[in-house]
Amino acid sequence: MIIVMKKRAKQKDLDSVIRWIESVGYRAHLSKGVERTIIGAVGDERDKVRLKAAENMSGVEKVMPILQPYKLASRETKDGNTIIKVGDVAVGGPKCIVIAGPCAVESEEQLMETALVVKKAGASMLRGGAFKPRTSPYSFQGLGEEGLKILAKAREETGLPVVTEVMSASDVGLIEAYADVLQIGARNTQNFALLKAVGLAKKPVLLKRGMMTTLDELLMSAEYIMASGNDNVMLCERGIRTFETAMRNTLDISAVPVLKDKTHLPVIVDPSHAIGQWKFVLPLAKAAVAVGADGLMIEVHCNPQQALSDGPQSLKPERFIKLMEEIESIANIVRN
Repeated sequence: MIIVMKKRAKQKDLDSVIRWIESVGYRAHLSKGVERTIIGAVGDERDKVRLKAAENMSGVEKVMPILQPYKLASRETKDGNTIIKVGDVAVGGPKCIVIAGPCAVESEEQLMETALVVKKAGASMLRGGAFKPRTSPYSFQGLGEEGLKILAKAREETGLPVVTEVMSASDVGLIEAYADVLQIGARNTQNFALLKAVGLAKKPVLLKRGMMTTLDELLMSAEYIMASGNDNVMLCERGIRTFETAMRNTLDISAVPVLKDKTHLPVIVDPSHAIGQWKFVLPLAKAAVAVGADGLMIEVHCNPQQALSDGPQSLKPERFIKLMEEIESIANIVRN
């Protein structure tokens, strides 16, 4: 349920309503907007009638049901968009941010070289996998904690916040100690034990859409994280599996405006994993910015032909620099 406060409601009224919500077994989720203050009461929906009693409390204007099954992620529960701060980077703010780097951390030399390139080109954050979920058990699986240490060193060198994937609930604490953003990959979108674990973490979460996941299912996965206490969730469209074989996946560009309508959470687009071929990454990235994405996630490698993971979809530095120049002009048009 949503409890809408009156414009002139006093702080003591607000505090009283929150205490009452928690006393009847619900979680209070406060959203202060310019025009109004909303309190989301989230919990067992079988006792909705009890919450209607809040209409009689001082400062309350009305009590309304939340229509969507994802309560905390729904745009109904928040006035405006969520802006997630990662260091000095504001995800969901006025600037379209870019997360860039190699698919996998292969060595200190490889990551440092790429990190300096993407930093100079204007990237907002550095990506790199220390633990790699691969289709084949014989493929490169990542450097593990050594890879995390290299990422942390690259952050010290460049000042770029680090984004890396967590694959297991047991690894959340380890990765949280090194990374600035915890990424949930497409294969783990509905790994609910892992979602609950990152929900207890203090770091923001980048939640990728699964290959066969609907938008509502993606938002329900975000709800698992938020219901566990972590409201700092970024959604990532990275392509879905369709009947088409000309590309690795099919980028659902329509997901961006639809998600922006359904939720207040930031939406990132990963064209690299969607298309699987570097020469098509640029047009898809520009399309994502044009439809209102809050950011991009781009794979960059200084020697993609020698990459241990996803070389064919990685941009060389000069191509990434060109992309950064082109998306800036598009972003300026779309966001002004």
